[in-house]
Amino acid sequence: MAKVISNPIVRGISGSIGNMVFRQLPGGETWVSGKPDFSRRKFSQGQKSHQSRFKEATAYAREAAKRHPIYAQLATGTVKSPYNWALSDWFNPPVIHNIERKDGLIRVEASDNVMVAKVRVTILDADGKTLEQGDAVQVAGSEWWEYVSSKDGTIVAEAWDLAGNVFKFESLKV
Repeated sequence: MAKVISNPIVRGISGSIGNMVFRQLPGGETWVSGKPDFSRRKFSQGQKSHQSRFKEATAYAREAAKRHPIYAQLATGTVKSPYNWALSDWFNPPVIHNIERKDGLIRVEASDNVMVAKVRVTILDADGKTLEQGDAVQVAGSEWWEYVSSKDGTIVAEAWDLAGNVFKFESLKV
């Protein structure tokens, strides 16, 4: 691999010409290398699965970076683009850290690398049948979500992020 410095002929060029590949680095440098040969490469099932997931993630990130302003806000002042944030969000589901119940109020602590978009609370009886279900409301400026319920039973909380990832957490009967 060769590094090209201050050569006006190749400045700004990227892509391949013949068997040479030109790459532009963020610092403005141009790197030249031989074209890789993948003709005999065999991918494992795990690699094929990851490539498929990555293809879905990039399709999501291309649209979501334009549609959700939060990605642009997070990118401001960093080296990451809104697309990078959206891609990261697709691969990182939210996490529920804690569920508390006190005086009919169910509190769910949930976080995500970008934002938790929604939390749903379900109350189940001893047989696993749904007694009550509804969306929790986020406590302003925190990772806590609250849901008011008068039913007793097992609490199941689900948290969604903008990319549609879901994390499900079932507490002991409280």
